[in-house]
Amino acid sequence: MFAVALVTYAATVERTASFWDVGEFIACSYKLEVPHPPGAPFFLLVGRIFSLFAFGDVTQVAYWVNMVSVFSSAFTILFLFWTITMLGRKILDKRDDDLTAADTWQLLAAGALGALAYTFSDTFWFSAVEAEVYGMSSFFTAIVVWAAYKWERIEDEAAANRWLLLIAYLTGLSIGVHLLNLVTLPALALVYYFRKNQKATFKGAAVAFGLGFFVLGIINSGIIPGLPSVAFAVERLFVNGFGMPFASGTIFFTVVFLGALIYGIIWSARNNKVTLNVSLLALAFVLIGYASYIQVLVRSNYNPPINENNPSDVLNFVSYLKREQYGSRSLSFGPVYTARPVDQKQGEAIYRKQGDKYVVYDHKPVYVYEPGQEMLFPRVWSSQGNHPQLYQQKLGLAPGQKPTMGDNLEFFFSHQLGHMYFRYLMWNFAGRESDQEGAGYLLPWSSDEGVPDIIKNNKARDNFYMLPFILGLFGLLFQYFRRPKDFLVMGLLFLFTGVALVVFLNSPPQEPRERDYIYVGSFYFFAIWIGLGLMAFVDGFREYIKNERLRVALFSGLFLLVPVMMGVKSWDNHDRSDRYHSVDFAKNLLNSCAPNAILFVGGDNDTFPLWYAQEVEGVRTDVRVCNLSLLGTDWYIQQMKRKTYLSEALPISLEFDQFIMGKNDVIPFVEVPAVKNGINLKEYISLVKQNSPAIQVGLQAGGTTNILPSSAFFLPINKAQVAGMPFVPAELKPFVRDTIAWKIGGNDLYKPDLIMLDIIANNDFKRPVYFSTTLAQSNYLNLKDHMQLEGYAYRLMPVQVPGAEDGFVNSTVMYNNMMSKMAWRELNNPNTYYDDTYKGSPVISARIAFLRLAQQLIMEGKKDQARAVLNRALSVIPNESIPYDQISTNYIRLLIEVGELQKAQQMADVISTRADQMLTYIKRTGGGGQDANIELYNLQTIVNAFRETKNEPQAKKYDAIFQKHLNALG
Repeated sequence: MFAVALVTYAATVERTASFWDVGEFIACSYKLEVPHPPGAPFFLLVGRIFSLFAFGDVTQVAYWVNMVSVFSSAFTILFLFWTITMLGRKILDKRDDDLTAADTWQLLAAGALGALAYTFSDTFWFSAVEAEVYGMSSFFTAIVVWAAYKWERIEDEAAANRWLLLIAYLTGLSIGVHLLNLVTLPALALVYYFRKNQKATFKGAAVAFGLGFFVLGIINSGIIPGLPSVAFAVERLFVNGFGMPFASGTIFFTVVFLGALIYGIIWSARNNKVTLNVSLLALAFVLIGYASYIQVLVRSNYNPPINENNPSDVLNFVSYLKREQYGSRSLSFGPVYTARPVDQKQGEAIYRKQGDKYVVYDHKPVYVYEPGQEMLFPRVWSSQGNHPQLYQQKLGLAPGQKPTMGDNLEFFFSHQLGHMYFRYLMWNFAGRESDQEGAGYLLPWSSDEGVPDIIKNNKARDNFYMLPFILGLFGLLFQYFRRPKDFLVMGLLFLFTGVALVVFLNSPPQEPRERDYIYVGSFYFFAIWIGLGLMAFVDGFREYIKNERLRVALFSGLFLLVPVMMGVKSWDNHDRSDRYHSVDFAKNLLNSCAPNAILFVGGDNDTFPLWYAQEVEGVRTDVRVCNLSLLGTDWYIQQMKRKTYLSEALPISLEFDQFIMGKNDVIPFVEVPAVKNGINLKEYISLVKQNSPAIQVGLQAGGTTNILPSSAFFLPINKAQVAGMPFVPAELKPFVRDTIAWKIGGNDLYKPDLIMLDIIANNDFKRPVYFSTTLAQSNYLNLKDHMQLEGYAYRLMPVQVPGAEDGFVNSTVMYNNMMSKMAWRELNNPNTYYDDTYKGSPVISARIAFLRLAQQLIMEGKKDQARAVLNRALSVIPNESIPYDQISTNYIRLLIEVGELQKAQQMADVISTRADQMLTYIKRTGGGGQDANIELYNLQTIVNAFRETKNEPQAKKYDAIFQKHLNALG
């Protein structure tokens, strides 16, 4: 089973860095940097070892760090197999010497069935072939559960205690990977109780379960953030109270704590206090594993380029471990999404170093909400972005209508449990509709009849006919009736890694991506029941098939076909061996920039591949990548003010006191008549820096805050100097003025916007400033008509082109970038699997860039170049590998204009046929999340393309399809 899993994952592993967190983890493994909190130091240390197998070839580093997950996942399958066989042996209730050959083969087949079902399950396979923490986290879950059942079989108490210490050590190590493994502890406490008490009682089991929770609390709250928090309290006493230097209190606490622990271990051993000795040793081994976090403290003190939260001292380290950057969610009692704060109280003190003391510079706010807007177990809580509208849609509520407890519970059961958990469970063990965002699961009778080709041919559309799920249900019931104690343990493990996490995470109505990987532990325990399902059938048919060997052979051969089917069906949508575009996308974005550029990006998928490209492969280290999602944090702004590789420090004039956490997080817009028509940007930044009363107003709760007094800015520039700069094309020089003026809008100013404005004000166009095309419109600061498109990024220019609401294209620069400096490896390979992440921003960015460039070239009369651009676009991203989208539809008119009528006709046929199928499907079924407007837009665009280019017969052909569906859909 280990070999099958290893070969499977090694054959399908991604050869480079994929999207989301993987690029960051690979970069941080390669140079032992500090990723997003709470970090994964043990994972990084192992990743660093694996990266050495690249032997200096930086293009192979990603492959070898990905192999950490491959090996971890293969070992997970190994321990899953052993765990199933141990649980199966308990069901047979025979001594090892009494097992018949049929018993042995039955156990082996059950282990193989469960292990292979998990091997080829959708979620686990996805995590097994990329450098994410979930493969290694699953390994620790698997080995800890296996070790607990191994301990249960050992008669000698001294030898058994060593296994308890091994479990403690593995638990400590797992903290340095992911905290998922900790939720198994309460259930494993029952294994201990049942082993020690042959006559178990409900009360005793409840006490043991409670003690397991207590141990979980000690580790999760008392050790992980608790020890550093106590260390800081002592540190503060020594520094502020005794006048000692920084770090003296931390050192004192560490020495005293470890000294007391060592003394307790020695004393308990000498006095034969076995339980106390084992407990203290277990604590010691947890701490030894937890000590991998020393890597975070050490490396952060060297200020590496990736140093999230800067946990270089105990103060920042506590914040890092508590993930304070991400805020919190109410679980037991709190506000609903309609609640508005009516008051604010001072919460926990926030400290900073000042001089030779720790001083309180602010307090965490504690908001008081209007009466009646809070409830128990709040599930409909998020008021961010479009979340209130989504709650209203899902629950049928009017705007501003307060949800009831019934609405709250409906959202919990339908969305959080149903959509965000049970749907994922069924993906793995019933089948998946497609890889489109929000796709559901397939039932045995789900048919492809009438399903559009684009869904039917989706590589992720795999129907397992619920066979793994049904086997799991039989295994669950079989264990319940034969070994109720083991079922209780397994059921709790299943619930704690599934439903309990649903409750704890309290998902909002929309997530950035599918979150099935969170529940991979729950799917692991269900796979155990799948294995036991084989034993249920072997036992259940003993009256009908008397020959035991025949029964075992029959059901083993029959049921082992189920994971084989899963593997065969799932291979194409898990094979990443030819996928490179995440890194190519990053390189293309970097290569869109001129030398020594400042590049503003947003979000994980914009940033992490860029970090990988620069940190690992050394691509364009002259470009300073500036993540707007992090630019609201003081530690990240500090990093931007330092030189990194070939990039000089960013021209940020504001000092730490002006952007420390809690300061200028949001600057409210309060229009002042005297500057209504505009304020000098440089002067405004200077006033913010001086904390000037001229831009401050009083607060009801006391104190003052800076304001944005005008909705317009102007920025004086040296016209003669700027006009003479080589990056200003000759045709734009007449547009250069001595002042840039624009309306930023009457909205509040957030800290990332403030820092961007500070950079723009102080840069004076000395360095190129770029904005990624993937940013939200609000991130462009209403400066689009001052931006020149040069590829995947807009360059801020000292000129305004009237009417250029989406920027203006420099065809010379962009043609050179798109045709000479960019790569789209394997995007034209129809056998390479690309999911929605790749079909989204990366492909859309490319298709829009080609489209904008071709449009500009046609406007300039350069039809030969435009034809080359369009043919290049169709060649590197063809429909066969990445289906045409609504951006592609706009190519049709351009193809006609450059004389490629046949290609335009072919594209129109493909898109119109697809739209016809999809709209028919939507009318018949409701669409299952498909958007009819997109398909209607595609058809209308095709009609207009042919009609406006005087190809009326073709226009009528497609208009007939358009009108048919327009009338049918109302």
